[in-house]
Amino acid sequence: MEKEKNTTGLISEKEKSLALFCMDAAMKHGASQVRVSLNKSVLDSYGMLNGELDKVSHSADRSVFIYVFADGKYGTFSTNMLEENELERFAAQAVDAVRMLAEDRFRRLPDPQRTAKDAISGRELGLYDETYETISPEERLAAACRESIFRNYNGKGKLVSEECEYSDSVDDNFTADSQGFTGRHTETSFAVCSEVTVEDSKGRKYSGYWWDSSPMMKDLQFGRCSGTAIGKAMAQIGPKRHAGGSMTMVVDTTVSSRLVSPIISALNAASIQQESSFLKDSLDKKCFCDAFSLVDMARTCGKPGSRLFDTEGTATSEMDIIRNGVVRTWFTNTYMALKMGISPTVEGVSRPVLLPYSIDGEAARNAEEMMLRYGSGIYVTGFNGGNCNPTTGNFSYGIEGFVFKEGRIVHPVREMIITGDMKTLWNSLVCAGDDARSCTRWQIPSLCFEKVDFSG
Repeated sequence: MEKEKNTTGLISEKEKSLALFCMDAAMKHGASQVRVSLNKSVLDSYGMLNGELDKVSHSADRSVFIYVFADGKYGTFSTNMLEENELERFAAQAVDAVRMLAEDRFRRLPDPQRTAKDAISGRELGLYDETYETISPEERLAAACRESIFRNYNGKGKLVSEECEYSDSVDDNFTADSQGFTGRHTETSFAVCSEVTVEDSKGRKYSGYWWDSSPMMKDLQFGRCSGTAIGKAMAQIGPKRHAGGSMTMVVDTTVSSRLVSPIISALNAASIQQESSFLKDSLDKKCFCDAFSLVDMARTCGKPGSRLFDTEGTATSEMDIIRNGVVRTWFTNTYMALKMGISPTVEGVSRPVLLPYSIDGEAARNAEEMMLRYGSGIYVTGFNGGNCNPTTGNFSYGIEGFVFKEGRIVHPVREMIITGDMKTLWNSLVCAGDDARSCTRWQIPSLCFEKVDFSG
């Protein structure tokens, strides 16, 4: 790994110069506009199987992407060769290839006034942990061993297998364009996880999984994954069939983003322009209930998912996506904005945060409090397949979880299905907690919906 004085991250000053050389070469060979993106990453992981070291991996990646605009045409190309002669040839071939494509008059770089001006060092958002550079192989192994409890397990039930892993990584990106934009984003990530299998008295097996991650090593919660995973696996023992019907549904924070993802996808301008979005006529209209407020906290310092610019270089901002049920924005890059004749925003969501809400004014912070308040229903802790039609919003998902009555879990359930459409579902939201896990990019808490259709 190349290191130079006064640089933090992976990309050296020489590599930045070569990326800019590639951009200039494309301009020299006839491109009207060019954007270049240099990406570099390193990942180390140590895996344990049943208390023994099972695998060690180290991977490194480096690539240059060049976005070429020439003669009203556009193309994207990539290479991992960072030598001037190779980059000169690569840029010339890229421009020649673009000239053979069909014209697309809406392709161009974003307005320079919209690009980020504050992403200089890559560390402005506090996502780079300098202790990453000092971590030894022995410390990585010790971190992986700390997660394993296989040899010392003396709990209830039979622990059949345990897979634990510790990993750390660093990702570095430098982006520039021919209109003068330059931006850098550097972040580290540390993660631990465990997947276990337990066996009941009749030989039936159940699996559980847990993880934790953080941009900062000091914030990682060590030694909890296997214990939590075992608890989740043991809780599944003894599932019973349950009749279908229209019931209250509480969705755990670990899986609640599954129900937000179709909303985000439907707000993408490309889907709207192609009329493959169930929210195609939604802008500034009330499509959901007052309980649903979703914001993009793109510039929250030290939090996963935060970034100062998108892949175009457009500056991010903290903005409403949906406020009290009203759709406030679509995700519109420069190309789609010109094609649709609307104002551009950013290419996509950075760090979506669903705000806490309770329809009766009394906060319920998590799934447990929601079950106590709303009495009886199904507590969903996992989704098993299924899909959502992006054009109609109709969905069908397999779920697993628990029946709860009078606020208490009664027994686990499996092989149930929920059906409906996204607009109706989100109009039945009665409570959103404040228990989103800090380790996730999508900050979606536990949710409670009423009158959801279940089939057994």
